[in-house]
Amino acid sequence: MHQIPFCILSPGSGVGHRSPSLFLQLPSNQTLRFRGNKAEAWGAALEGAVEPLADDPLEQVPPYAEGEEEEDRKPLRELPLCLEEKRRLRVLQEQAASRLSGWQLWRVGKRRTLRHFKTQAGAVMSYAVMWKSTLRHIEGHFGTGIQSYFSFLRFLVLMNFVASLLVVGFVVAPNAAFEALQLNWTSRSSNTSVNASCLNYNPSVYGLVSYFTYIMDLLSGKGFMELTYLFYGKYQNSAVDFVSFSYNVPLAYLLTAFFYLLFCLIWIVRRSVYWLKRSLVSEDASLGSYSNKVFAGWDFGLMQPSAVQLRHKSIRYELRMDLEEEMFRRRLAEQTTKQRATLYLLRGLLNILVLGLLAGGFFCIYLAAEYSQWLVGSDTSPIKGQTVLELLAAYLPSIVITVANLLIPMIFGVIVHLEKYPLSFEIKITLLRNVFLRFASLVVLLVSLWSQITCSRNPQHPNCEGCGYSRLFLCWETSVGQEMFKLLIFDLLIMLFVTVFVEFPRKMLVTYLPSCPLVKLWGQQEFMVPSNVLDLVYGQTLCWTGALFCPLLPVLNTLKYIVIFYLKKLTLYANCRPAERTFRASSSNFFFLLVLLLGLTISCVPALYSMFVMPPSKACGPFRGEPTMWNTVSSAISELPPTAQEFLEFIGSLAFAVPLFLLLSILMFCLVVLAGSYSSMVKSLKAQLQLEGQDKLFLVKQISELSQ
Repeated sequence: MHQIPFCILSPGSGVGHRSPSLFLQLPSNQTLRFRGNKAEAWGAALEGAVEPLADDPLEQVPPYAEGEEEEDRKPLRELPLCLEEKRRLRVLQEQAASRLSGWQLWRVGKRRTLRHFKTQAGAVMSYAVMWKSTLRHIEGHFGTGIQSYFSFLRFLVLMNFVASLLVVGFVVAPNAAFEALQLNWTSRSSNTSVNASCLNYNPSVYGLVSYFTYIMDLLSGKGFMELTYLFYGKYQNSAVDFVSFSYNVPLAYLLTAFFYLLFCLIWIVRRSVYWLKRSLVSEDASLGSYSNKVFAGWDFGLMQPSAVQLRHKSIRYELRMDLEEEMFRRRLAEQTTKQRATLYLLRGLLNILVLGLLAGGFFCIYLAAEYSQWLVGSDTSPIKGQTVLELLAAYLPSIVITVANLLIPMIFGVIVHLEKYPLSFEIKITLLRNVFLRFASLVVLLVSLWSQITCSRNPQHPNCEGCGYSRLFLCWETSVGQEMFKLLIFDLLIMLFVTVFVEFPRKMLVTYLPSCPLVKLWGQQEFMVPSNVLDLVYGQTLCWTGALFCPLLPVLNTLKYIVIFYLKKLTLYANCRPAERTFRASSSNFFFLLVLLLGLTISCVPALYSMFVMPPSKACGPFRGEPTMWNTVSSAISELPPTAQEFLEFIGSLAFAVPLFLLLSILMFCLVVLAGSYSSMVKSLKAQLQLEGQDKLFLVKQISELSQ
């Protein structure tokens, strides 16, 4: 690789002559003996005379300009060279191309055509990106922090849409088609040995049903809704034989739910790794984040005035965020030991208060779930036959969870301001507390349901004897799916209610009564990213938790998130003002996905427990009559040819698992060593870049002295 010689003018020297003493004075030259033989050779070359250029013009062609030898070679128009230099390189390229053979010319033309096709395809695909212009407009007016929320929401919409295609394509559509065509259904098991009281499940409604009852059933998931493909109980424990084709409905149902969760896990992990890399680069201030934003942050391809203004605002928000973080670090460094001790003591007391609030909220949710199930399922319930009160009783856990999730985070917001954290950490600690509240509330509800379904793990209880689960929940999977369905619907209704009856009136009061003291104290609404992200994560966790028991829940969640996107966009532009304190979006994107991954982990626990441990309902669903859901997979494997059975048994045995574990351990060790070597290389490159920055400062000082 050819190096361009440096020419430094010194007093009394002619043009084109170097002053070797200047290079000896460079800061980087003082560390040559610590940086190996290559650095010493470079320093020795600087002390020598400048080598003349090669006589052959082809030798002057840089590697990126010689023909098309590299796949990722940039076109001349993209090289950082002046027009005269580009023309010279074009002539040299043509001279080099004239010496190529026909086969080499064909390869060069093929690579050029392929690169042009990729460029055009990328330009076309950029127009198909969902809500691209909207996100860019939000970024320019409200900063990258709020834009990260809408980008996260778009990701959830796409993930749920793909998952909906998976569920509909392999579970809902085949069952609907087979039932419409009235094909031959073959039952997979028999319920002749089951207690008759465990089979007394019939959600069908006979006689005249009022319109009001239909509305109540639509909101609660009961009545006619239990007989739709929305819930678990509709699906048959049968295989469909069509000519030479057999479709095992229970196996398809179970594997679709399993691969749905696995697909979401892979996509979230992949996206998390991407944003982790971005956050590590953007938050590393060792290479000068200010100079990068000021001198290298502009996009010179912007043509429209609106795009230019949006880019101006985006850079301004980023610089403002950096300055706020720098001011906080400076104030923190100026604190005395007494001030720090007082601050830590205050934080400890406030965290005790946070734990007390969380414990009180969980206790209320547990009591509400217990009382709700007694009111709805007991024959001696005082609200028996009163439709409205029964609907309110069914939604009682959802109401208590929603009230707790509205009031307690408000208190958390006041507490976190007293703790005096930096804004980026303040957002994370607030989000963590609210996440713990939401997820623990959901866990408390699931534990309460599990306790009632299993009679507190007492199979000798009168309600559970003979069935393995409570007779109050003859189709317990549908009951769990109904709870998740009600939580999902209620979450959307509350969001609509808050937007219409709280946020819009608040905006009108601020606009038309600006002099009112109470309105001044309340102020115009600010778009709170942590609470809004938490709403999305909570809704997605509900979807994952109920997907096994309510297969169409991903479809409903997709529609819900699309409505939320336009609803939040409307309230952002109509009701909200830009945040007074900004935060870094790169680290927030990764943190959002990390919280989402935690939600997926929590939702996988009840799903896997239901697959491998809990006995399925004997009166409904595709696994009736089976000891566990996973037994369907074992039965399907037993029907395979002997060779396939032996192969799958070998994969599940220790003879395969132990060598695989050892191989993965060796691979992980190699990756750790490789990561360590890359880390040391990155540190060395960072140190070299810092030295080059010092060299530039030194040379600028020398030039300024010579120009005087």
